[in-house]
Amino acid sequence: MPFSNHLIGFGAYDNQNNIRRIRMKQRKPLSILLAAALLVSALVGGCGSKDTSDVSGLTKVTLNEVAHSIFYAPMYVAIEEGYFAEEGIDLELVTGYGADKTMTALLTGEADIGFMGSEASVYTYLQGAGDYAVNFAQLTQRAGNFLVSRTPIDDFNWDMIKGTYVLGGRKGGMPQMVFEYILKMNQIDPDSDLTIDTSIDFGSTAAAFAGAKEGDAGYADFTVEFEPHATSLETQGKGYIVASLGVDSGYVPYTAFSAKKSYLEKNPEILLSFTKALQKGMDYVASHSADEIASVIQPQFPETELSTITTIVERYRSQDTWKNDLVYSEDSFMLLQNILMEAGELENYVPYETLVNNTFAEQAKSK
Repeated sequence: MPFSNHLIGFGAYDNQNNIRRIRMKQRKPLSILLAAALLVSALVGGCGSKDTSDVSGLTKVTLNEVAHSIFYAPMYVAIEEGYFAEEGIDLELVTGYGADKTMTALLTGEADIGFMGSEASVYTYLQGAGDYAVNFAQLTQRAGNFLVSRTPIDDFNWDMIKGTYVLGGRKGGMPQMVFEYILKMNQIDPDSDLTIDTSIDFGSTAAAFAGAKEGDAGYADFTVEFEPHATSLETQGKGYIVASLGVDSGYVPYTAFSAKKSYLEKNPEILLSFTKALQKGMDYVASHSADEIASVIQPQFPETELSTITTIVERYRSQDTWKNDLVYSEDSFMLLQNILMEAGELENYVPYETLVNNTFAEQAKSK
């Protein structure tokens, strides 16, 4: 099954040239980047539809994922166990390396389905997208990143982060907003009680953290990392996991699958088949050990040791990262919007029924 470059080790790789990108210029907030995505989609909107035929008799579906991470293990189980093929789908997996890029691919028709934080769907809808993205399946129910310290801390509490320098995520994106949400829950002001650097490219903060020397301008006390970066820093002796944002933030609708409104209306059979395959992956993860899950998904992460994958899977399982089904509840969607409001990224609420459609998730649920 074809899939794109892997987010392994430190740094993100260019999809076409396999070039590692360590730093970028100051990053723009996600909402601004998504406004640009809307412009691009408007310019290419009349280019016609893709050929979905396949000599094997399967339907071609292109899925663009926001990142390639063990955090999304149920999806990779569905790929490696052949569940998509069982449901009549020839799946192409492409990694976007950022919600702005994934949403752009979705809106322009480069991808049929996008997998990202659903805050992106809220932003694009409020920016006036006519053929907007609708969320139809929620995969994760907790944040998947961890706070990594420069030095070991036996009994970490959030007050220890005051006065420090932290490598964070893009402003307006879920990683950064959940981090700030936790800080505020602990009566810490993200703007005045610490310094959060949001200028480093997605997927490259671990490399920047590990490579910085004391006295350098970018020398940080903490970094917020997804797996496998967090465990890789520990393995190399460059950092120490001191807190799970997934545990400390509580249940949060972190990532979901979405399709354009027009695609959803024209291709309900495809989306139902896609969702059924995902549900099989969810069922497998719920009923198998971390060792078994790690062995299945290892081909997706060829540069990561099986023992490391197992450790990461168990870490995510232990904090109840994955849902039992793919239904996106109204309470979860309202919590997401409350987080956006708290972060200053949202002025008006979007009706749940507008951006969430549970038809396929409800039908795919295990009986």
